[in-house]
Amino acid sequence: MMTIPIRQSLEGVFLTGLRPGTTRTGVPVLRARVRAQQWQREGETFTPGEPVTCDLVVFHGSTQKTRTRFRPGDAFIASGHVNTYDVTRDGKTVQREEFVARRLGHDAARTRYKVTRTRRGLRSASAQPSRSASSAAS
Repeated sequence: MMTIPIRQSLEGVFLTGLRPGTTRTGVPVLRARVRAQQWQREGETFTPGEPVTCDLVVFHGSTQKTRTRFRPGDAFIASGHVNTYDVTRDGKTVQREEFVARRLGHDAARTRYKVTRTRRGLRSASAQPSRSASSAAS
């Protein structure tokens, strides 16, 4: 039996627009500040806790598409992992976290939008190669 591949996820709202940049090694990157709401279970109900604000980061080829699809205020769901790193400010080293998104999309439960579907990869019937009766019999 195969195991189900599971990743960490983050759901939240964009606080800032996605800012383009590059890493020290020249890899395209987008960064944005996001807010994620925490929930606390109290018996049979859930109550909102303190929201968490953090950086969301997207690397490589998906940066261009991602930049044009999200704006501040958009609700999203992302899968990926948490990256912890050190920052030195005023002579003190502080640990910070960022969520590195491998997949990123709008939260369908909180976003109204239309989906336009295209028929990618399908050839029309007239473009299909025809087989003559003689070649079909051989």
